[in-house]
Amino acid sequence: MVRHSQYDVCIAGAGIIGLSIAFRLAEAGKRVLILDRKGMAAEASAGNAGALAFADIEPLASPGIILKAPKWLFDPLGPLSLPLGYLPRILPWLLRFFRASMPDRVAGSTRAQTALMDLARAETESLFEAAGVAGLLRRDGALFLYEGERAWKASLAMWKTRGAHGIEFEHVTGSRLAALQPGLGPTVTHATFVPQWLTVSDPLDVTTCIGKAAIDRGAVFQTAEVTDIEQDEYGVVLMLSDGTAVRSGEAVIASGAWSHRLAATLGDSIPLETERGYNTTLPAGAFDLKRQLVIPEEGFVLTRLDTGVRIGGAVELGGLERAPDFRRSEIMVEKARRIVPGLKTDNGRQWMGFRPSLPDSLPVIGRSPRAHRVIYAFGHGHLGLTQSAATARLVRDLVLGAAPAIDLSPYRPQRFS
Repeated sequence: MVRHSQYDVCIAGAGIIGLSIAFRLAEAGKRVLILDRKGMAAEASAGNAGALAFADIEPLASPGIILKAPKWLFDPLGPLSLPLGYLPRILPWLLRFFRASMPDRVAGSTRAQTALMDLARAETESLFEAAGVAGLLRRDGALFLYEGERAWKASLAMWKTRGAHGIEFEHVTGSRLAALQPGLGPTVTHATFVPQWLTVSDPLDVTTCIGKAAIDRGAVFQTAEVTDIEQDEYGVVLMLSDGTAVRSGEAVIASGAWSHRLAATLGDSIPLETERGYNTTLPAGAFDLKRQLVIPEEGFVLTRLDTGVRIGGAVELGGLERAPDFRRSEIMVEKARRIVPGLKTDNGRQWMGFRPSLPDSLPVIGRSPRAHRVIYAFGHGHLGLTQSAATARLVRDLVLGAAPAIDLSPYRPQRFS
């Protein structure tokens, strides 16, 4: 086998995480190869809700979710569902999730999530500007909508936590609410406006443009599936599904919901599960959205994209193999019509994607404990776009041997051992 490689770093995965990392490493002068089994932005990065949700500092694993979980989990069309047939397989992950939701763990997870969000806020505009996609950012803020005073009051503890971490927001009702978003239904009585919330014009465009910017700086892209990884004294060898091998000095695993399978080839057991997210994109003109609308109690959002109005969210813990249940997309559209009665729901395009989720709601970012030339960067759940620039900065720091911008210990791969 060839002992030398023309690549310094090989990145397995061409979603928003992998391509952002590729851009920053190519920018730093590294010889980068990007591998993906389908192509750039061919999985979750193509169909996300387009939000840079820096205000989402609370982990999904939290006491609030534990209170709601018994009602939600076994409702096939609820905000967080679990097919009964998948329960035996996911049970170990659920036990870790419930443990991570205990108060003694949540405070630490929130601090870690906040640190990553603060870094993401600082790095995103820099990355977008350097990659030539700053024009795809939208600065309209977001409205969190509540149907009734009781639902709004139940959210106040969350907003207090966010305010303590420096997140700006404004509680609104009446004419102020109507001005921020005309056409809301009569059930929407209260809202909270987050002015610094960002969205993008289209997540597929953003991801592919960052990938092309990495290639413009010397990165190489190849459509290929990585099936195995080995480390030896000369570097890292990645085995591809066609039987060929690629050698590089280091490797980054950023393969989203499939990443744990590659980690397992190195002997690292990482409890990754899949948040199956659904959406429907309605044609442009379906409704005049002024900014992203977030419906926390129902777990979905409405986003204005260049391609139309996207209604998406919710979580189905169902793994990688089950067929999509597009009733989930349909029920979100029905609920959206209650929020904005003027919504035109004809000719929508349905989609389902796989979000990589770890039981403590934090990603894995760091070197493999068994193969120090392999760096993990996955498990961001529904926050991949939001945290992509921060993750790219941290992986660049690791590759360049620089001090990480934040403490990496909360995200270390071996925390599940």
